[in-house]
Amino acid sequence: MDRTSDMTDLERTEPEPTEQEPSASERTAEAVAEGAAAPAAGAGRGRTVLVAGAVAVVAAVAVVGALGLGGGADDPGAPARSGSLVQVTKEDLVERTQVEGQLGYGAEIPLPVKATGTVTWLPEPGTTVERGGDLLRVDDRPVVLLYGALPMFRELGLVQEAPPTPTPTATPGSGRGGDGSGGSTASSGGSGKGGGTGTGPSTGTGTGTATGTASASGAPTRPLRGMDVMQFERNLAALGYTGFTVDEEFTTGTATAVKRWQKSLGLPQTGRVGIGDVIYSTGQVRIGHAAVRLGSAVGENALTHTGTARKVVVNASAQEASWAVRGTAVTVTLPDGREAPGEVASVGTSATAGPDNGGGGGGGEGGGQGGGSDAARATVPVTVVIADQEALGRLESGPVGVSYVGKERRGVLAVPVAALVALAEGGHGLETTDGTFVAVQTGLFADGKVEVSGPAVREGLKVRVPE
Repeated sequence: MDRTSDMTDLERTEPEPTEQEPSASERTAEAVAEGAAAPAAGAGRGRTVLVAGAVAVVAAVAVVGALGLGGGADDPGAPARSGSLVQVTKEDLVERTQVEGQLGYGAEIPLPVKATGTVTWLPEPGTTVERGGDLLRVDDRPVVLLYGALPMFRELGLVQEAPPTPTPTATPGSGRGGDGSGGSTASSGGSGKGGGTGTGPSTGTGTGTATGTASASGAPTRPLRGMDVMQFERNLAALGYTGFTVDEEFTTGTATAVKRWQKSLGLPQTGRVGIGDVIYSTGQVRIGHAAVRLGSAVGENALTHTGTARKVVVNASAQEASWAVRGTAVTVTLPDGREAPGEVASVGTSATAGPDNGGGGGGGEGGGQGGGSDAARATVPVTVVIADQEALGRLESGPVGVSYVGKERRGVLAVPVAALVALAEGGHGLETTDGTFVAVQTGLFADGKVEVSGPAVREGLKVRVPE
């Protein structure tokens, strides 16, 4: 074969020049733009694979961008992290604990009724009685309320002294004796004549007088003395009666004022106060329930009462009652959400065992376990007084909440609890504005905030609260 034929064969084997193949996206765009018919089966499958691959790449890039991958915090193309920024603040944190209480007027106490007779009138339950008011009527006589701490333990009035018994006195007589033996006879306030036989003093007549201590105006009196007298006179003066001195002596002036008071009550004006005429209390009373009916014989427990101020009683756990100290400030939360300040007034000294749920009883180990269960449920009554009675509205009784301060931290660094994040290496941290995390130590949790501390934590530091 010569060179010419070789060249001819080479020229024949070289491919003819063709147009450059369009890209997959160009072919897809061209097909959509021109509305061309579907290509042959083989070519259509190749183009479909190319289009699907391009769409997958775009989707992957979009996901990476959404996740913020491939860019730093300062990358303007990266999306901002969601969440609000807050500052670390210095403040006082107070942890409050709420327990259940019962609003009311307190336990009902029997009135010390000392009158005797038949009950002829009773007040309605819930009635408020003030000084000088009627608590009840016995034999149609009022039993009056007065203020004081001493109970009525005796009748009050002028003390009558018994007149002295007259003592007879003998007066020597004078007379002329006669013959015979005899004795002289002396009579008190009279005369006599004696005689007889024999020798002896002569009889004679004599006169003598005897005097008595009885007063024409009756038995003498003297003032009654005592602290109970002063207590009664204070009440008498408070009711508007005068003419006596408020002291420890019940004088004729006091008796005169008592008569005027008795006249206003429709009572006989004796000037004396019977032991059952009055009942003392430290202030106004609210009538509870009556233990007797009209027409029944009165007794010491005939009528109960409470104070007029509403209060709250909490049956606090005996094991967790260290907060209940007299004078401790608390907050009372009413059923409608309103709050009223209160103060612990008293704490019971006797614990009451909780209800028996069928667990205890018996001796041996069973009995011991039952006793331990009762001790765990034991409660003590804690009474809370409320100075601002108007803050309670018209509510007279019902369940309420009582919150008290359990723990308190003053002047500590704090952030919202939601700002805490769990660190991979353990513990908690805070995320700063540049995306870094600082480890913190947590302290008291209260009111949605938490005490934080650490070398990198300072007041005013801005941290992120993730959403």
